[in-house]
Amino acid sequence: MSRHQSAVRHPAPAARKRMILPRSSLSLAVSTVLAFGLFAPMGYAQDAAAGAESGQNTLDTITVTARKREETLQEVPIAVTAFTADSLDKLNVEDLSDLDAQVPNLTLYAARGSNSTITAYIRGVGQSDPLWGVDPGVGLYLDDVYIARPQGALLDVFDVGRVEVLRGPQGTLYGKNTIGGAIKYVSKPLPSAFDGFASLTIGNYNQRDIKAAVGGPIGGEDSGLRARIAVAKLDRDGFGENINTGAQVSDKDVTAVRFNLGAYAGDDFDVQFAFDWMDDSSGVRGARMLAPNRFAPTLQPLDDRYDVRNGMPNVNDTTLKGASVAVNWRPNDNLTVKYVAAKRESETETNIDFDTLPNTLADVKAFYTDEQVSHELQVNYDAGGRARGVVGLYKFDGRAGGRVLNNFFGLVFGDTQGDMFTESLAAYADWTFDLTDKLSLDVGARFTDEDKRADVLNRFYTDGTYTTLRPAAPIAADFDKSINFKNTSPKISLGYQLNDDILIYGLASRGFKSGGYNIRAQATAVPRSAEPFNDEQVDSFEVGSKMAFFDQRLFLNLSAFHNIYKDIQLSVFTSYDSNGDGTDDAFFGDFTNAGEGTVNGFEVEYQWLPTANWLVSGNLAWLDAKYDRFLYAGVDIADEQTFTNAPEFSGAVNLEYRTELGSMGNLSARVGYSYQDDVVATTEIIRSGAVPITQDGYGLINAGVIWKPNTSWTLSLQGSNLADEEYLTTGYSLNAALGVFTGFYGPPRQYTLSARYDF
Repeated sequence: MSRHQSAVRHPAPAARKRMILPRSSLSLAVSTVLAFGLFAPMGYAQDAAAGAESGQNTLDTITVTARKREETLQEVPIAVTAFTADSLDKLNVEDLSDLDAQVPNLTLYAARGSNSTITAYIRGVGQSDPLWGVDPGVGLYLDDVYIARPQGALLDVFDVGRVEVLRGPQGTLYGKNTIGGAIKYVSKPLPSAFDGFASLTIGNYNQRDIKAAVGGPIGGEDSGLRARIAVAKLDRDGFGENINTGAQVSDKDVTAVRFNLGAYAGDDFDVQFAFDWMDDSSGVRGARMLAPNRFAPTLQPLDDRYDVRNGMPNVNDTTLKGASVAVNWRPNDNLTVKYVAAKRESETETNIDFDTLPNTLADVKAFYTDEQVSHELQVNYDAGGRARGVVGLYKFDGRAGGRVLNNFFGLVFGDTQGDMFTESLAAYADWTFDLTDKLSLDVGARFTDEDKRADVLNRFYTDGTYTTLRPAAPIAADFDKSINFKNTSPKISLGYQLNDDILIYGLASRGFKSGGYNIRAQATAVPRSAEPFNDEQVDSFEVGSKMAFFDQRLFLNLSAFHNIYKDIQLSVFTSYDSNGDGTDDAFFGDFTNAGEGTVNGFEVEYQWLPTANWLVSGNLAWLDAKYDRFLYAGVDIADEQTFTNAPEFSGAVNLEYRTELGSMGNLSARVGYSYQDDVVATTEIIRSGAVPITQDGYGLINAGVIWKPNTSWTLSLQGSNLADEEYLTTGYSLNAALGVFTGFYGPPRQYTLSARYDF
């Protein structure tokens, strides 16, 4: 993964430095951030509590690169929540899914049977289908490099600088597929002096994690060369087992390496190279039968939510690697030019036992491969006057493909194979103008020209060797088609600084995600499935305020948004009548633009530092997502359907105490509670008899204690889901054709003890 430094520093005018709150209008960014929520993810709490030792009693801010230039959170005109490395440690964030409750209206989890395939939704916008040909709705970026495929993208957090989560459409600043928002993993910068760390974590389920990093100048501090290497070996036994074979399921076995090399020619020019490699050899995730399968009625659901009786091999391997080069040039104090080139590849082999039984009812073996090459050229301008901004060009070339082998009942054997090719060109600009000392205007636009080509071949075979075609069986799909998408996505916002402590703002922006082809197409039975589906579009309107009280000891941020969501791309597992007898007897993975919707929401974030030792922080989110149109078989069934991964209420609250222990260092302790309302985890056509996977409202309790006896050593005791709450994240509802109704559960109670040494 590309780990070059993406921050470019710009001198801020004295007038802007004096501002307590941001002057740019899209300040929802900060709005969300400043108050954010649990456990000081924004950096305020850790700085403020660090001030407990120095007498400081105000909340402070951190630096982000959400607008592709280095700014404080108060200056950023977008809704961004930022997590520093320290706050990630305090929150016990092991991978990106642990951020799920920490950001308003964010849903983030591992996709179904995989441990490292990501599913992300922001404000009801996302995509849960990880198959090639389907793009994510939330963009994931490793520094400035877009990660196109979800396999392996549920990044483990180690040796990180910070993580930024940007809510709402971000097309004027970021590459592809930021219709719902963006998650940006920002690397730890290359050190100018020798440093490093080593850590060991042990926990229940025999967890044993080793992480280490070392870096610094090569050949002396004045050599101009710097390097850093970081490694991680993450192991944990399974939460369950295959009761027939004894093999572990829902275990973890990940090895990761990251290497950075930078060459600096003074302060005005540098070239940075990055390489990353990750191997996930974990077994499959265990899924629980939520109801007996009618094709195996004697096998009842197991008592343990993680145990299985799978008849398929326990293989779910993903390997990915990436390399990038970033060139930063500062021709003068006003301009910064940056060029980023990157290449990424991944391979996945996985076994999906839909029925979770030894019986051969719905057994699928899948192979995924992908490769991508991207180029980005950006120019930042900031002369310290009333105008500043960024313009850029972006190019992406990608190929994603593979083969999926289906075995239904040991009678029907078919495959899905082919490739999806993407060529995307884009130009963007985002500019801020200070119209007066109090009023600022932010405008931006992105033009995208994208070609999608699908080469698809889906056939039926006589047996499980998948070598001999079934006689007289029609080919399900055989096509090589292309389509072009063009889009212009604008953004405009106004911000008014009522006084030094209160900013009010309003913004309008558009998000875009290109369409494509359904690689599962069943063109014989459903001819339209071989036709392209349209691009998605979100028109977002937002108003809010950002407030500071009591000499920067309380931040309260309010935001409300209204999204018009058009041509929603939906992946639906359904069935069809394969022999004309009037009964659905075959499985079909449909993908279509099923509807339009309206999403309204309200978000509150707060942080309160009553004393230098205590911090209260949290967030509260309300979401009202409804379909206005949902066409199925020519009928509008909008009133029957529910948005996926869009809980009506969610939030979190945290209480943290930090104190100095004199010669024994310092101590911090926190306890937090997060809540999520009822949620629908899958999109099903209720009229067809399918029942979506749903989860009732639930809450999670987490706690931790961190002791730093000196500047080198850190000892921490962490606990998550301490009440051992049982909650579903996703699942499969394929009852109509396959009798399958299974769910995947979130992690159980876990506790760890860690020791870290910094040098």
